Amino acid sequence: MSIKRQGYIVGAYEHPTRKAPDRSVAQLHAEAAAGALADAGLSKDDVDGYFCAGDAPGLGPIAMADYMNLRLRHLDSTDLGGCSYIAHVAHAAEAIAAGRCEVALITLAGRPRSEGQSGTRARAAAGDAPNLPWEAAFRPVTTNMYAMCAARHMYQYGTTAEQLAWIKVAASHHAQHNPHAMLRDVVTVEQVLASPIIADPLHRMDCCVVTDGGGALVVTSASVARGLQRPLVRLLGAAETVQGQNGGVLNLTCSGAIRTGPEAFTMAGVRPADIQYASVYDSFTITVLIQLEDLGFCAKGEGGRFVADGNLISGVGKLPWNTDGGGLCNNHPANRGGITKVIEAVRQLRGEAHPAVQVPNCGLALAHGTGGLLGSRHGSASLILERV
Repeated sequence: MSIKRQGYIVGAYEHPTRKAPDRSVAQLHAEAAAGALADAGLSKDDVDGYFCAGDAPGLGPIAMADYMNLRLRHLDSTDLGGCSYIAHVAHAAEAIAAGRCEVALITLAGRPRSEGQSGTRARAAAGDAPNLPWEAAFRPVTTNMYAMCAARHMYQYGTTAEQLAWIKVAASHHAQHNPHAMLRDVVTVEQVLASPIIADPLHRMDCCVVTDGGGALVVTSASVARGLQRPLVRLLGAAETVQGQNGGVLNLTCSGAIRTGPEAFTMAGVRPADIQYASVYDSFTITVLIQLEDLGFCAKGEGGRFVADGNLISGVGKLPWNTDGGGLCNNHPANRGGITKVIEAVRQLRGEAHPAVQVPNCGLALAHGTGGLLGSRHGSASLILERV
């Protein structure tokens, strides 16, 4: 069963808060859900499918469906980390194609900023995680794992810190136009390189922000979508995978996008060169560079040259990217930034991005993300979306 053109994204909402000390995680989920449903012109009573991941409190979809008083025929709590919500769009299309639901709600929310979470702390793992006996003694830290990938890419391909800095520069050029972005000041390559080293070779400005907040999406069948007064955004291609240690044979310069990218493009029947706008997960600058290579926008090892000199800045470069400011400048709610990648892609396809960054006549967009750690094990999900 193909899901090509089976799901329509009719509602998208990004919670405006970046710090929410006065709200619970469940409340943030519900507020994001209400925003997306209002954007679609639907109500909670229309929802018959619900999708969430590990950020949902309590018993996940059971607790949240009860909290939001949803009456469901289908639910899905697949957790691929930060890219879960990208995968959920495809899962919703699958459920719709199978007749399991007609109106699917996807939510994300969290309070890492209010709770003092940081990427410089050792990652907690479940007590029975299979990797725990072998890795806990080394206390892996998120920034160190990505720094290891960056160091290897620099060694193997000659990538430079200046080239990585251009990714942050592009994000800042876009964030200046976003009133909700956490960091709105435009920065230069020199300023990125002058920021403190967090984990060699990554500087502080190579790292994403930590924010509270959330977001939500509404995916429906074609019949429901065509009855709404919203621009139509349709799923064209999708793929997901998990990349692990591979028995100890791990390529630090590759991500799961090396599989999900080609699969999604094949399903969609388009090529990377056809993409007019790209939302690509940016937990760190190196995350972007590696994924752009793996998605096929440039050859492996050419990412440094591809992102340099403003090539990712809308209206300037060849590939407008993360025009909301991304995780590097705008928002990384719940330390899981996948949903915001889909939201900004929807804005671009609807023509609703800020005029200063809107891609003219944007008809084809990509949203891609990872979840977990690029340096060890992670999920990966890709979407190709089209304006109808």
